[in-house]
Amino acid sequence: MKVLVTCPPMLGMIDSFSLIFEKYGVKVTTPDVVQTMSVEELKGIVPLHDGWIIGDDPATREVFTAGKSGLLKAAVKWGIGVDNVDFAACKDLDIPIINTPNMFGCEVADIAVGYIIALARETFQIDDGVRQGHWPKPRGISLRGKTVALVGYGDIGKSTAMRLLAAGMNIIAYDPVALDIPELTTVQRAEWPSRVEEADFIVVTCSLTPGSWHMINADVLAKAKDKVRIVNVGRGPVIDQSALESALKSGKVYSAALDVFEIEPLPMDSCLREQPRCIFGSHNASNTADAVVRTSQIAITKLMEFLGVKER
Repeated sequence: MKVLVTCPPMLGMIDSFSLIFEKYGVKVTTPDVVQTMSVEELKGIVPLHDGWIIGDDPATREVFTAGKSGLLKAAVKWGIGVDNVDFAACKDLDIPIINTPNMFGCEVADIAVGYIIALARETFQIDDGVRQGHWPKPRGISLRGKTVALVGYGDIGKSTAMRLLAAGMNIIAYDPVALDIPELTTVQRAEWPSRVEEADFIVVTCSLTPGSWHMINADVLAKAKDKVRIVNVGRGPVIDQSALESALKSGKVYSAALDVFEIEPLPMDSCLREQPRCIFGSHNASNTADAVVRTSQIAITKLMEFLGVKER
């Protein structure tokens, strides 16, 4: 059996899983992937493999059809986000597939809170100034008493809420399907975008669906509080990036921390690069050694079950 791995975090630790693959007698292909492979690249390589551990690649019907015409028998989407995977195509083509849900709540929440603190206290500007030989002292804002509009209240959203409540922040959570839990009784619920004008921070932790595409757009930003701070650790297209750029230029949005973008990697000519009060990530919020090992082991086990391969 041959397995293709195209998930960058797993590829970065692939030596850690060599013994596991050896136990199953599986050969692994590890292409050089920065963020994703293209459809054409995938059409050429996926059919050569029995199984595929998918990252954020465009796992389209076209790719799965090509895979089915070759050796592809099963796939696993590494991680929780599935907006890049055509599950309907897999069903039509009889290709078993699953993702690895509830893996990164704590890890992504840690990054979200780190971004919130950095925007509140402008630590990134201080770091840049000191490196240039200056001694800047920007006047930040305190977290206690501030209000967060938390867009997405699943595993990541709830983990973020727990951390923000410990900082004394008020939380309005937006999610049409998530359930309340006893540990977070003080979290308020609302229907998007009502009450967004109350928020000092808008924090995106939700997945990308047809309903969440451009949830944060020009109309929402116009309604938001002046000098609101925005954090996105969900998916880039949840925010209309052009609207955000305009709001940053006008000062309506004071600052933003973005781990994800509409186009990834962020293009060199992006207007966001001109905004001094932005922090950029690299779609890396879930990437800790602990989380990668935990998720990869589950992905391998699930794929081997689909393929009917047992340990030797």
